[in-house]
Amino acid sequence: MNARQRKLIYRILPYTILTGIGLCFLLPLLWVLVASVDPNAMQSLKLPSQLTMGNYVEVITSPENQRAYLIGLVISLGQAVLVVLLALLAAYPLSRYQMKYKKPFMLTILFMTSLPITAVMVPVYQLFLGLKLYDSIGGVILFYVASSMPYGIWMMKNFMDSVPRDMEEAAWVDGASLLTGIRRVVAPLMVPGICTVAIFTFSGSWGNFFVPYILLQSPEKFPAALKLYQFFGQYGMVDYGSLAAFSVLYAVPAIVMYVLSQRFMSRGFGLQGGSKG
Repeated sequence: MNARQRKLIYRILPYTILTGIGLCFLLPLLWVLVASVDPNAMQSLKLPSQLTMGNYVEVITSPENQRAYLIGLVISLGQAVLVVLLALLAAYPLSRYQMKYKKPFMLTILFMTSLPITAVMVPVYQLFLGLKLYDSIGGVILFYVASSMPYGIWMMKNFMDSVPRDMEEAAWVDGASLLTGIRRVVAPLMVPGICTVAIFTFSGSWGNFFVPYILLQSPEKFPAALKLYQFFGQYGMVDYGSLAAFSVLYAVPAIVMYVLSQRFMSRGFGLQGGSKG
């Protein structure tokens, strides 16, 4: 094998490997899309003999599915809003003020971002029983907020460091209060960071199965993530068509939020300076 052939192999091999990995991810997604319009969907990927929207109609018109979808949106949106607001307020003094133990505190927050939720679920379960928060949708939201705060504070602080301070000081000279400066000066310049934290926290709770499975007991309080589990019946009987249709609809909120946020996340920090006046 000459040098030219080796160079050609080294150039083609990475693309071949990446193509194979891409197909491994693409085939399950393709099965979901095809099975959702197949009246006789099975485990294997096959072309349907006829196309139907009956699976989607059955999923959408089900009151149980509608309730689960709505509960999932309430939990995820509620968590995302609370995390953004609390993390923004918590990150402000860490970014703007000099504090004695700021570095150890930030390192502690960084450590908490790597702490797996499964490691704390047993004490959390006992805590929720003691506080009468077990089987409560509000309790699940509070747990999601608490578990997402370390990431939110860390990310917000890093984004806030890039916001020039002289614009805040100019607002203070004009008579703005501290909260007004955060709301009208800092927050608009941090829209990419706010969208990043909101998308991450929303996606984390929307796709989380383990936490509501442990902290919720009543089936009427189950979010959409747990509703997927109920498509698997006894003795291995599964309605694959409805399962695929529900999976497609289940992915819509995360996709919509990501698409709508692109214009904000790509904006960056347009204003890099200001003048006092």
